[in-house]
Amino acid sequence: MAAALLSHYAGDRIIVRSAGTAPADSINPTVVEAMSEIGIDLDAIHAIPKLLNDEAVEASDVVITMGCGDACPFYAGKRYEDWQLDDPAGQPLDIVRSIRDRIDRNVQALVAELVK
Repeated sequence: MAAALLSHYAGDRIIVRSAGTAPADSINPTVVEAMSEIGIDLDAIHAIPKLLNDEAVEASDVVITMGCGDACPFYAGKRYEDWQLDDPAGQPLDIVRSIRDRIDRNVQALVAELVK
C-alpha cells in the first residue's frame, strides 16, 4: 500500500522500491479492495510482492520499514523510518481501511518533506 500511495502522490519525482522480508505470494485481496476504494488499482500497476534485498537498501536514500526489526538490512548513512502498523493479512476490510489511512497520512507527510 505504501509504495502504491507514494507513487500516486509523488509521480516520477520519487523512485519507489517496494519489498518485504517475507513477501506473500500474491497481493492480499482485501488490500486490493481497500486501495481500489481510493482509486488505486494494484492489479493494474502490477504490485507484486518482492523480497527485500541489500541492493534495494543500498540504492535508497530513505528506507521505510514497518516493524521488520532485525530482519531488515541496515546500512550506515541511510535514513530509516519505522512505521509501526498492523499487518493487514487476515484482517477484515474495516481494519485494512484504517491501516491504509494511516499509511496514507504517513506517505503524504513524507512526500511533503521530500518534494519541495
